[in-house]
Amino acid sequence: MKLQSRPAAFAGRLLVAAMLWVAGLGLAVAETPDELLQRADHLKTANNSEFQGLLGQLDTQAPALSATQRDYIAYLHAWQLGYLGRYEDALAAFQAFLARVEDPTLLARARISLVNVQVNATHYEEAYATLDALLATVGQIEDRTARFLSQTVAATLYGDAGQYDLALRYVDQALAYDHGDRSSCIALTQKAATLARSSQLRADDASVQAGLDACIRIGDVLYANLVRAYQAQALVGAGRSNDALRLLQAHDAEMLGTHSAAATSIFRALLARCHLLAGDLDKAREIALSAIDYGIKQAYSKSVADAYAVLYEAAKRQGHFPNALEYHEKFAAADKAYLNDTTARTLAYQMVNQQVLDKKRQIDVLNEKNRVLKLEGEVASRAAETQRLYVAMLIFGLASIALWAYRTKRSQIRFQTLSRRDGLTGIVNRQHFMDEAKISLQYCAKSARDVSLILVDLDNFKTINDTWGHGAGDGVLKQTVAACQKYMRSVDLFGRLGGEEFGVLLPDCTIETAARRAEELRAAIAGTAGAEIAVSASFGVTSTRQSGYDLRQMLLHADSALYRAKRAGRNRVERSEPPAAIQVA
Repeated sequence: MKLQSRPAAFAGRLLVAAMLWVAGLGLAVAETPDELLQRADHLKTANNSEFQGLLGQLDTQAPALSATQRDYIAYLHAWQLGYLGRYEDALAAFQAFLARVEDPTLLARARISLVNVQVNATHYEEAYATLDALLATVGQIEDRTARFLSQTVAATLYGDAGQYDLALRYVDQALAYDHGDRSSCIALTQKAATLARSSQLRADDASVQAGLDACIRIGDVLYANLVRAYQAQALVGAGRSNDALRLLQAHDAEMLGTHSAAATSIFRALLARCHLLAGDLDKAREIALSAIDYGIKQAYSKSVADAYAVLYEAAKRQGHFPNALEYHEKFAAADKAYLNDTTARTLAYQMVNQQVLDKKRQIDVLNEKNRVLKLEGEVASRAAETQRLYVAMLIFGLASIALWAYRTKRSQIRFQTLSRRDGLTGIVNRQHFMDEAKISLQYCAKSARDVSLILVDLDNFKTINDTWGHGAGDGVLKQTVAACQKYMRSVDLFGRLGGEEFGVLLPDCTIETAARRAEELRAAIAGTAGAEIAVSASFGVTSTRQSGYDLRQMLLHADSALYRAKRAGRNRVERSEPPAAIQVA
């Protein structure tokens, strides 16, 4: 697993909730309550200790403040709960806040912060649903800060779901909207996070340095050190671990002073890796243990897994083999939890996105019905114009409606057929696959019949596109489908789930039989390779005996098996682990 993936994900989420800055931050000698609120909001991440002091000062003045000012204080308290890692308390505080507050600016900012907390609390579907509601009203938000952060929160969550191009597009929109130092610090740090997570970041990237300079100018230590962490990750990736070590050591004390447990865990896990690469095993062990202590509140923290990996390697080099074995087991458990969490994020995005598309289709259908009703009303009003032409107009109107309804029905049938098929390969698309798979599982569950699921992902497909062009990539997808269709039964459900990923649902099929059929498909796909383009695929297999009759659980388990196939070298078939092994502690 690449070192840079989790820091990029965390920093993106931190960007969403941390910096809700206000225009015009001139400080007076004697500050009014509004000025105190603005300064506290400004210092949330730049100096969290001073922020807490200002929050206490505002609490003492609360009885004499307006309702809107007291709501502002309540928002800051809820934000601090999330910042300290008390996610369930923060969720409850934000939900209560949204239920009673009416100020549109505070509502928008609370929703932005709520998205951050929902992600940290692993409530991913709720987070994407909240984001969808936020983006639907972004045009109505007058506050510049809230509008800006609506775009950065979108960039963060889309990056978490692997939609990197979409995430970068929202970053560019945020940068175009506001060019101030605070906005540049937030947006450019998010851009660096997205590039790091997608393995596109270079140590000398100009946008990274621009983001760091902006954060330094506004005095935001937390963001500045997150940017330095990206630089260090890129340096390690380029084989310059000593440069990365010097960069992180120079600012380690600053990061500790931010009070951000998650950010400190990420920073120190990377610092421990640099000490390990430098051969300082004792220092690597010391800092790795502290990274675990800081990151322990996050159940799916990649930094904790990275720290355990450092402890394992250090213990092995020192000859402490019992300790090494213990640390390796803890690393494996943490890494597996993180991978399952990453899969859950992607599925949550896909499911919420599908729900949004379904709602849009429902609205389109209602619009069509409204058009019919409007036409019927026009026909009725015309009939009242003259008694003499009533019969003729009625007949004409009914005939028009019948013809329109006939054409509309034909269009609906054609649209329904097209909406179920993938335009490139001709097999069923993701939506229809999910709908039919749920129906099939419900039917088989009544009689306890075995059902298996195979997930197929072409190996190195991006390399094929980059080397031979998208036309060649499309040809590979068509050849793959044609090769697989020869092995499909009439009862099997074969669909394209997205990109180069396919799914096969096999009713009345045990996992052993499904594994053999997956091996046949693997050989068939490998047999389509040409003289110049090598084609292979990795397979993940599960069944209802391992996963139950819940489609989402089957997808998670099959995807986990598919990932193990990728890690084991690709071009292979892996089965889902037994139920006792796949449960997350």
